[in-house]
Amino acid sequence: MKINRSLHEILKKHSGRDTRGHVVVRHQGGRHKRFYRMIDWLRNKDGVIARVASIEYDPNRTAEVALLVDSDGEKRYILAPEGLKIGQEIVSGDTADIRVGNTLSLSRIPIGTLVHNLELKPGHGAQAVRSAGTSAVVLSKDAGLVQVKLPSGEVRLFLETCKATVGQLGNIDSKNEEIGKAGRSRHMGIRPTVRGVAQNPRSHPHGGGEGRSGIGLPSPKSPWGKKTLGLKTRKKKKYSNARILQRRK
Repeated sequence: MKINRSLHEILKKHSGRDTRGHVVVRHQGGRHKRFYRMIDWLRNKDGVIARVASIEYDPNRTAEVALLVDSDGEKRYILAPEGLKIGQEIVSGDTADIRVGNTLSLSRIPIGTLVHNLELKPGHGAQAVRSAGTSAVVLSKDAGLVQVKLPSGEVRLFLETCKATVGQLGNIDSKNEEIGKAGRSRHMGIRPTVRGVAQNPRSHPHGGGEGRSGIGLPSPKSPWGKKTLGLKTRKKKKYSNARILQRRK
């Protein structure tokens, strides 16, 4: 595949280490060289018709990407929704039709429509519903707010000026894909995971003991001694939490 230099850049490899060279994320290591595709998350060229030139594999995400060529000649990548075809024309803006690939404000999208690439704040670009095969559903609208059911089952309020793209993301069978062999994991930069009970007690709270042993009491621990069952780790986010109507099941 010919690389478009303006839309690709080499993705730096840190192998789970910080600026001092210390491991801060376990189970990451050497991987194959990758190019990052510059995705247009904003979709703010309202009224400019774009044609789908190709649909391509992206090693950095589960969804496929579509290369767009605008009527003014500019090229850009977007996430490819299910049903998007090469040669198809798409557009963004509140005057766009409700068709797969078009981006509109939530106020213009009918109730019951499947959407992806949701903005959490107007103008911040797509931040939610970006994985392969996922979609959210517009449930209701009232007083400038829109209720959307996310793939997790969480029901959340969005400002009606937030943008979303119509349709479900493609590559639906991504969740059924099997890695198949250890070597492929290493190409992806994933190093082996060792069970805590198989380690020594200096390396993990579950380690040590004579012969095979369980994890012990009172509860399972992380390598740093934190509880791993029932302990809530979500940080309290004032803006984010206030918009949640129903927690994910």
